[in-house]
Amino acid sequence: MTEPRKTVTKKPATRRAVTRKAARAKESAQAAAVPLPQFLAGAGNLTLAQRKLLVDQSLLLLGENYVHLPLKAAMHAVNPLQRLRVLRARMERQTDATMEPEWIFHRQMSSIFHSVRDLHTNYLLPAPFAGKVAYLPFMIEKCFDTVGEHYLITRMVTGYSAPQFGPGAEVTHWNGTPIARAVALNGAVFAGSNDAANLARGLESLTLRPLVIQAPPDEDWVTLTYTGLDGSAQELREQWKVTTNLPPMTDLDAITEASAAMGLDLDSDEKSRAKKVLYVRDVVDLERGESSAALTAPVAVGAADLPTTMPGVFRARAVTTSHGTFGHLRIFTFSVTDPVAFRDEFVRLAAALPQDGLIVDVRDNGGGHIYASEFTLQTMTPRRIAPEPVQFISTALNLRICRRHKDNPSGIDLGPWFDSLDLATETGATYSAAKPITPEDGANELGQTYYGPVVLVTDARCYSATDIFAAGFADHEIGMILGVDDNTGAGGANVWTHGLLATLLNEPPPADPTSPYVALPNGANLRVAIRRTLRVGELSGTPVEDVGVRPHAIHRMTRADLLSGNADLLEAAGQMLAGMPRRRLEVSTSMAGTTLTVGLEVEGIDRVDLYLDGRPISSEDLVGVPLGIEILDVSPGQLLRADAFSGGQLIASRRVLV
Repeated sequence: MTEPRKTVTKKPATRRAVTRKAARAKESAQAAAVPLPQFLAGAGNLTLAQRKLLVDQSLLLLGENYVHLPLKAAMHAVNPLQRLRVLRARMERQTDATMEPEWIFHRQMSSIFHSVRDLHTNYLLPAPFAGKVAYLPFMIEKCFDTVGEHYLITRMVTGYSAPQFGPGAEVTHWNGTPIARAVALNGAVFAGSNDAANLARGLESLTLRPLVIQAPPDEDWVTLTYTGLDGSAQELREQWKVTTNLPPMTDLDAITEASAAMGLDLDSDEKSRAKKVLYVRDVVDLERGESSAALTAPVAVGAADLPTTMPGVFRARAVTTSHGTFGHLRIFTFSVTDPVAFRDEFVRLAAALPQDGLIVDVRDNGGGHIYASEFTLQTMTPRRIAPEPVQFISTALNLRICRRHKDNPSGIDLGPWFDSLDLATETGATYSAAKPITPEDGANELGQTYYGPVVLVTDARCYSATDIFAAGFADHEIGMILGVDDNTGAGGANVWTHGLLATLLNEPPPADPTSPYVALPNGANLRVAIRRTLRVGELSGTPVEDVGVRPHAIHRMTRADLLSGNADLLEAAGQMLAGMPRRRLEVSTSMAGTTLTVGLEVEGIDRVDLYLDGRPISSEDLVGVPLGIEILDVSPGQLLRADAFSGGQLIASRRVLV
């Protein structure tokens, strides 16, 4: 759960001004909301020809570009291509006068795409649905105790009230259905890759639905039965409303490094932005409406938070548990345009937190820029990072795209996959060769910067680039993983839009006159998992999709977690950190002429190897006392690297520019 946050400033007058501004923004957001029936009354003007075009282009993407189609057909016994063909055939018997209402068409298309249970592969509704979100003015989250599971109200939109209703009220029934069953039924409609992901999506979508990716609710209102804050039995009826969401960070249709390297669950990303609109307007104000924006100066959003230039991306604070004081660094999204700036802000925040242990918390993170996720791993381990490799499915259309961009260093370089796709017709290979998206040099450019033990906290809403981050964390044995669910969301792919695919065959000029991609009507779009990711390390070659990353330990969320700032979760993470080895590697240097003196102070280390510009210089066995080593013929500007070992295992590495 994300705690409510208020902007912290030094001057009381300034704080009052910010508070007044936030209040006005909240009131403005509520004023802009309209009831769902009113919104739907003006929605829907696709012609029959436009609907046929959407079906035809969906057949193209799923049949020629979709990398997971063989896996999904086998694992979930689905046939989305046949469903699209049947829908298309029935449309030939319709006219503009006899065709079904548009909401039925959207629901059929959404159902077909959801059937593959892949949050990367989506039918995106046209205007006026794009950019809108349907919501109820409260949030429900699940917790556990010795009796079983409970569903609590954890947040409310500012200004909303109901009898004995607020954080801590327990929901028992949803439209007369027991709440746990309602969540399961709702989850079955959506595209989670495993049971945990389905239930997580089902719960979240009870009260929040981005209309670009989810069909509007069937009901105009819901009836909620709950146990009030005083223990009384209560019931309320609440109407669905529709408001405008924040814009996405990246133009996913443009040919850019960011759009090509995107690993994003759009549903989670849309919901994350919508939660800011509804519940965290202070961050919206700081970002000036630009999602995940980097500020010119760090700002502390909450009283206990460290100031950050990326308040919509990070929250960092020291937390005290019965096992010690540790750093808690929450990553809300990897959806940024500058992955190096993301990595550097992570490094800065981690350095300002306690060094005895770090809790990296990626719950509810739908992913984003794959570079950002894999560039960050190096900062927590001495091991060299091997970015996860990816594969295209072998089709003639994917070959055409890779051929056009196989020698394109200034744009999207698809050369690494071209040769294997070119041979696929002869070899019968289902997939291309597996090559990484993330540049290996960038994934190892900085090296380790945090030396304490690390625990990663995950849940079933972790997806895409966040799944890749969790997989890399596990594969490189960076630390322990504590899950609040049995698995991550299991979304292992790079995702491209129909718009990006069309642009790839048209740029650089001249455009391909035989391109099969046709512009979609009314701002509709399609997304497809284009390249699947594979694990490295001990699980090398295992797909992330539908498998995900399993934690080392499970913590079921408690009432205290939902209502008191993740108190029990942080306590569990602190217990794990306290049981992990402590390492210390301090390196100091001084120059006298061309002689470099290296000072070493260590803990939990029995050997240090020194390298100068990558060449081995010295290997020293240590006995726990400070050690000085002299190195001759050293020039300023050379890079010194100290690799530390315990029992023959590399456990720490530090780089120093001489």
